Amino acid sequence: MEARTLWLLLAALLALGSSGVAGQFVGLSANQCAVPAKDRVDCGYPQVTPEQCNNRGCCFDSSVPGVPWCFKPLQETECTF
Repeated sequence: MEARTLWLLLAALLALGSSGVAGQFVGLSANQCAVPAKDRVDCGYPQVTPEQCNNRGCCFDSSVPGVPWCFKPLQETECTF
């Protein structure tokens, strides 16, 4: 019985942790999503959710009105020495 309770608790925590919160960038670094509002290139569609946006490989930030909330990330450049 204790093992079952532990598994249920773990499943609940995982479900809460993956609920998709604005400002989290799945598979992207915070630096890639640090795009100035004036430079954002739309990557979504009307009523796109943060999760749908992230699934497209895009960044989501709804904190700035009047600009795309789902936008293309900056491309990280690799240093070659």
